[in-house]
Amino acid sequence: MSNNEHIEITQSSKTNFLYSFSLLPKEKYEAINTVYAFCRHTDDIVDNDAETTELKFKKIREWRDEFERSLRGNSNYSLLNKVNSVIKKFNIPVEPFFELIKGMEADLQVSRYKDFATLYQYCFRAAATVGLMCIEIFGYKTESAKEYAVNLGIALQLTNILRDIKFDALNGRIYLPEEDLKRFGYTEEDLLSSRYNESFVELMKFECERAREYFNKANDCFVKENRKLLFPARIMEKIYFNILQKIEKMNYNVFHKKARVSKLKKLYYTFGVFVKYRVAYR
Repeated sequence: MSNNEHIEITQSSKTNFLYSFSLLPKEKYEAINTVYAFCRHTDDIVDNDAETTELKFKKIREWRDEFERSLRGNSNYSLLNKVNSVIKKFNIPVEPFFELIKGMEADLQVSRYKDFATLYQYCFRAAATVGLMCIEIFGYKTESAKEYAVNLGIALQLTNILRDIKFDALNGRIYLPEEDLKRFGYTEEDLLSSRYNESFVELMKFECERAREYFNKANDCFVKENRKLLFPARIMEKIYFNILQKIEKMNYNVFHKKARVSKLKKLYYTFGVFVKYRVAYR
């Protein structure tokens, strides 16, 4: 797979990541797109509705084995060999890559979460791992960048979960912890039926506040020494926090429509953050 094909994977997914990557220097932009292509392909193995769970398990394990081979320089997948080159060039720890694969494997095994501790582990594997990969490419000057990446990853994944409640339920997945459903008297059947009522509103207020807490934790770790290098992550933070705000402004009715950020607003955040942290900041 060529470098251009890696970039096409990112662009064709219409992802919010595209905006945060767009102003990176060429070398870092290409590296990020390679890592993102790895993450996207790993996720796509699990999300392929045309295949059985058994076949998905087989493919995700083969993908993990091939990734291990790539670290020795002899994978059959050119993408994985390219990922290995990026890992070596930017000195990226390999653990987040394996943790991401574990998270996708878990998605094949688990469709309900007992409590927030188990959901947190999933969010870490599905999203915080990506942040830990990316900051090594962005660069940073203090170790607090790692804590920032983890907390931001949790915040982004929680926001994704809240935005996609209806879609996930239609696919048999409920990410909201069972202990939270019980706390607010909202049943699994209510969720699967897209029942919007007072209990759901109170439940969503609680979940949105939790997501806000992780955005706040990330902000607490965003120190001035890292501003110029971590501006792409800050763009992602702005976009996803706006999604969270939209969910709240909709009075949490994610069953009625999906919370989205317009392209114009994404561009506004992209250039606004870039100017603030790369141009104006000294």
